[in-house]
Amino acid sequence: MTKATIFHTSTSSSELDTTNNDDDIVTITHTKSGANCVLRKFGSHILSYQTSTGKPLIFMSKDAIMDGSAAIRGGIPLCFPQFGQPDKSYPQHGFLRRNRWSVVEGSEFDTDDGAGISLELELKDVIEARGDGTWGNDSSLDVKCIFTVKIDSTSMTNTLVMENVGIQAFDFQVLLHTYYLVANGKALNHELCNVKGFEGYAVDDKVSGEKYTLGPDPVTIPEEIIIDRVYSPPDGKLDLNLTISAGDDNVVELTATGDVDGAKVAVSGVVWNPHKRKAEAMSDFGSEQYNDMICVEPGLLSNVPKLEGGKRATFTQVMTSI
Repeated sequence: MTKATIFHTSTSSSELDTTNNDDDIVTITHTKSGANCVLRKFGSHILSYQTSTGKPLIFMSKDAIMDGSAAIRGGIPLCFPQFGQPDKSYPQHGFLRRNRWSVVEGSEFDTDDGAGISLELELKDVIEARGDGTWGNDSSLDVKCIFTVKIDSTSMTNTLVMENVGIQAFDFQVLLHTYYLVANGKALNHELCNVKGFEGYAVDDKVSGEKYTLGPDPVTIPEEIIIDRVYSPPDGKLDLNLTISAGDDNVVELTATGDVDGAKVAVSGVVWNPHKRKAEAMSDFGSEQYNDMICVEPGLLSNVPKLEGGKRATFTQVMTSI
């Protein structure tokens, strides 16, 4: 019986029985290094990545809904064609995370350089979360997405390719809603949990309503309230390069890049933690688990060109344990 491990804190985990999930669980193991990754075909959703030393980088809620009736809390939800719900005609964060993907035939690999796999989703196979407007069943829009995961001893690369396979151009946003595991429950410890690299970015605080430009101090989780902030890059800054400290002896370098039809697009970032009050209100999130995670979410959120018919957009993040 094959097992796959997911992590809720740095000291607690659970195992998924891959034989009872209708072939929904995909495991990737890099034979040379021993690094591994677990994902579900539902949502093409990464649940876990462990380095070659066994260090887990990804957080999963212990109360996540795993039966396919809702989006999964934790891991790396894929947000497309929108982040949040600027278009009220279809659900928040779009439809990628709410539908079952298929493995691209022949895409699995395991070499000295790394191991990985690709999954795909065509709009005709989207059952949930299309809404009744822009992307509804009567829409003239069409899209195909391919998500590729590659791992090696210390890093994981996630690439989402979005291809307009229709004729009509469409607006879109894309974001990887990554939940990082904070070692030893230190998310509120500003010395051990922080994000560096947003200096000079324009900040939109979704909680306080404040808007300002960030100075030299790293981003930390407030001691008393939720953090939900969007960081937009200054002019001329295209790629996102961050250093994430996530608890004791747990530092991750994050890079993210994006393009539309080959032309680079500036990458924004979001930092989120629900804190105690919101955590207690969420049925799919442990009331104390806000201490064990920080979301650092790269995305193409503003000034994104329309995706014209027959063209592709690509978004990539690379996380490296250092």
